[in-house]
Amino acid sequence: MAATRLFVEEFLQLAIQYPVLDVRSPGEYSHAHIPGAHTFPLFTDEERKVVGTAYKQESRQKAIKIGLNYFGPKMVRMTEEAERIAKAYQKNTADGKPVVLVHCWRGGMRSAGVAWLLDLYGFKVYTLAGGYKMYRNWVLQQFEKKYPIHILGGYTGSGKTYVLDALRQHKTKVIDLEELASHKGSAFGNIGMPAQPSQEMFENKLAGQLWQLSKAKANDTIWMEDESQRIGDVNIPAVLFKQMRTKPVFFLDIPFEERLKHIVAEYGPLPKEKLVNAIIRIKKRLGGLDTKNAVNFLIEEDIEACFSILLKYYDKQYLKGLHNREDYENIVHTIACPLVAAAQNAAAVLKNKR
Repeated sequence: MAATRLFVEEFLQLAIQYPVLDVRSPGEYSHAHIPGAHTFPLFTDEERKVVGTAYKQESRQKAIKIGLNYFGPKMVRMTEEAERIAKAYQKNTADGKPVVLVHCWRGGMRSAGVAWLLDLYGFKVYTLAGGYKMYRNWVLQQFEKKYPIHILGGYTGSGKTYVLDALRQHKTKVIDLEELASHKGSAFGNIGMPAQPSQEMFENKLAGQLWQLSKAKANDTIWMEDESQRIGDVNIPAVLFKQMRTKPVFFLDIPFEERLKHIVAEYGPLPKEKLVNAIIRIKKRLGGLDTKNAVNFLIEEDIEACFSILLKYYDKQYLKGLHNREDYENIVHTIACPLVAAAQNAAAVLKNKR
């Protein structure tokens, strides 16, 4: 029985419980892929290049012959690898067949070849109509939709990420943009964090979360942190960011000294060399004198004095962005919070939302 072709959302729905095998080359996969997909390359990067060149410069038939020559010796290893991956999911069809979802770039020969092999071996195989290219079109479409977003605001050091975690404990829908971007959103945001995803991968992860949360039946509101459009090396898609700027902002108004204590505790233990480098990166905006003083305080182990300078700088930057909204007076709701306390502040946010 041949593989079943599915459109993007049907494919993604099944991907919640079954493995996705991305048969594109390792380079294509490492750049970006469907979140959760397993790399399952039919060709290496070099083999793909050879096949593609033959297709363009000679003929489709020549490319297929070269491809089959590469494919043949890999068949046993690929079926065994598919078995290993599928076994970890422990979900089969009613007749006991292991299930796999397969895709390539355009839903063409690569996915068809692997689907044929796995179907012949005994898998129930689903393929993605239009391949990863169609999936990427779907990703970009998600950012065009309207969402019931609420924005969690607050100056640097307000512990907004922890408040988002606390909101999750209330069964509230949350998208942590900094978590998706692997960056905390400031010049210091990459210290101690894993490497950032590519822009394309960031978009894939974000679109997937928007889709999953928007189709869930629980409370409609999706909470996001108030961010700049740029988070490290990735950007919130322009059309979604524009929408975010029109949404209600619940601003945690926490005293400067409380936020300073939080920042010192969180960033103080980080390597000094990396902190100094981060300060130097914002020298132009921070100003020569404040940069010099901040670095000197850091070297002298006066972490609090150093971060006091930096916090005042980030407060000015954030306030400028907060006010730079068309309907500021109506969409920004200030919540006085005496402490940086995630559970307490999350409860205050939910109370004010009502």
